[in-house]
Amino acid sequence: MRKIAFLRSVGIRRADPYIQQAVRGLAAEGIEAGLFHTSGSPGDGDFPGHRQRLDREITPRQLADVVAAWGADAAVSISLPCENALRDAAAASHLEAAGIPTVITPLASTMLLVDKWETKQLCRRAGLEVPYGFRADSGLLAGRGLPVPGYRDALRAQAARIGYPLMAKPVWDSTSVGIRTLRTPAELDAWLAGPPEASAVLEEVVEGDLCSVDIVGRPGAYRVLPLCWTGRAGAEPVFTFADLRWCGPRPEADAAFADVARTLVALCGELGVQGSVNVDMVYTGGRFVVLEVNPRVGGATTLSCAASGTNTFATLARMARGLPPAGGPVRRTGWAVEFLAGEGVPAAASAVLRDIVTVVTAHELVIDGVPRGDIVVLALPEGEEAATVKALTELHATTGFPAAGVLGKITSLLGP
Repeated sequence: MRKIAFLRSVGIRRADPYIQQAVRGLAAEGIEAGLFHTSGSPGDGDFPGHRQRLDREITPRQLADVVAAWGADAAVSISLPCENALRDAAAASHLEAAGIPTVITPLASTMLLVDKWETKQLCRRAGLEVPYGFRADSGLLAGRGLPVPGYRDALRAQAARIGYPLMAKPVWDSTSVGIRTLRTPAELDAWLAGPPEASAVLEEVVEGDLCSVDIVGRPGAYRVLPLCWTGRAGAEPVFTFADLRWCGPRPEADAAFADVARTLVALCGELGVQGSVNVDMVYTGGRFVVLEVNPRVGGATTLSCAASGTNTFATLARMARGLPPAGGPVRRTGWAVEFLAGEGVPAAASAVLRDIVTVVTAHELVIDGVPRGDIVVLALPEGEEAATVKALTELHATTGFPAAGVLGKITSLLGP
């Protein structure tokens, strides 16, 4: 094993600092890592290995050819969102045919998991709770193909059976783009008359605490990382970083999740998942309702790694070398808290902050080419909550950082 290729479709800084640690670990073993990416301009500090920027429109065949031409001995997908995970899975079929092993979920299973309706059926059959819903086909609504005069009325009847409000989610999207809330039959009628450009799942609104979990490994050996809490679920879609995102003790929920985790692991094994999946859920009334099972690394991977002392990217690299990943649930070792600093981290606060807590990462967040501020991830041991809140309060008094709203949420989270 001389070279391992990492396939990436968004800026690599969201994987900071764990991708760098994984790459340096490979270098220590005499293995070169290569980043084949379609976004961003990473430097040595972002990815200390070979880097090759590719066109966003690259095809799976072209991607496989570029990786093979570099001389890769194995390839790992760390792309997101799901349409790019699908691209990598298609590329994997070409790489495997050329004798280059991959750490990528098989194409057939990836195609099921990127489809919200298919995922809902898989989860229901596995015994997992999912929101009640139905599928609306954009082709039939637009009059393409077979005429079905009663189709709209059939959808109206389904909606009446479930009740309002409903969430309309494009079948093929995993970033909250295109989600609409339909509060009344009149709003449903207007949505049907559009008609929608893409087929959608219409489902009940489940209110509760949003959370996610990463499951990493291969059949027979999956690591279930700690739960990460990412905001509130309700009738209106919200910006991903509008609230604190955190990983820490929540005993009642952790206990309730144990059976769900075992069911998810069994489902991953049946699908032949190779690498990482990210499961989005709502915790409500003591139960977990599964929203999505994404065949890729998650947006909260840094949080779960920081709170557990693990490194998902190092695990994926280990798998690429043909070594077995450790299986079973991963124990949380402390707190990890993530928030968006809209005005960035002031220079006066940066050095002091690192004396207060472990700063896992603090870097600019860019979404669709637009800077949104600095994303900050902090880690601290259990037992240091009160001292951390006191120190952050003093830091805010002298520098204005963290912002009052963020400080209030951290105080509420870590307080007694």
